[in-house]
Amino acid sequence: MAFQGWPEAALDFFDGLEEDNSRSYWTAHKATYDELVLGPMTELTDELGAEFGPVKIFRPYRDVRFSADKSPYRTEIGATVGSAYIRLSAGGLAAGNGMFHLAADQLSRYRQGVADNVSGGELDRITAALTGQGISLIGHEILKSAPRGYPADHPRIGLLRHKGLVAYIEWPVEPWLSTSAAKDHLAEFLVTTEPLAGWLGTHVGPPEAGEPSRR
Repeated sequence: MAFQGWPEAALDFFDGLEEDNSRSYWTAHKATYDELVLGPMTELTDELGAEFGPVKIFRPYRDVRFSADKSPYRTEIGATVGSAYIRLSAGGLAAGNGMFHLAADQLSRYRQGVADNVSGGELDRITAALTGQGISLIGHEILKSAPRGYPADHPRIGLLRHKGLVAYIEWPVEPWLSTSAAKDHLAEFLVTTEPLAGWLGTHVGPPEAGEPSRR
């Protein structure tokens, strides 16, 4: 079945889960989750995956072993498509594309790429184009000052301070969320942010063994 958006009842499900994050609520509403939340996400990612890469939908259960918050369920549904992340919650739809957390070896390559006049200049143009279209740049951490070994007055000091780089956008709840236009918004974002993902893939790449990257 083709993706047709998420009905209002899908957002109502997450509203209810935020108020009552319990096994009893989950059990009583699991059919709603399966049909109206997970079902459309599966259809959407299947369609996007054909163009943008491998798909993974995250489980709805939180890992509470090391968290003070023992709420058992995620109040959103998330998935990856290629290098991108998609999230639906009661607040609307969001997407990011890039590398949120850079392992030590990745961070070293990233900084070298930013510092280089050719590759760094390319990244500067890519990120300027994204921010000019209202897309934010976020990451796991942004240093308050220059990283060790780099001058504070480097022309790309803003990029050098990043320890992860993701193009990110949020859409509040709008009528199009319950239609196939939601896929069009996401596809446009993925195409627009592909230059950033491509730059990171070329100049940073995956982490070395033993240095897992975390989204």
